[in-house]
Amino acid sequence: MLYIIIGKDRQNSLADRLSVRPAHLERVQALLDEGRLIIGGPMPAIDSENPGEAGFLGSVIIAEFASLEAATAWAEADPYTVTGVFETLEVHPYKQVLP
Repeated sequence: MLYIIIGKDRQNSLADRLSVRPAHLERVQALLDEGRLIIGGPMPAIDSENPGEAGFLGSVIIAEFASLEAATAWAEADPYTVTGVFETLEVHPYKQVLP
């Protein structure tokens, strides 16, 4: 089943986000390589693809996992969560209708 993972960044997290980004992307790449990633990416804090020092509000991932527990465990082990970049984390079942 698909699950949506929404991590919201804490204030002033940009430096920490950038420092652990390679480890985060490595984990997301593994989902892609396994054919489980539907979409993933950050939410810029301003209306710009490159928000610079404004940073990001958080990130969204939609991917396939065996269960809600598995999706939650994956999200909780992500470098953005472990290092405190994410202030809040939500994991929910997701039903893709379109496309």
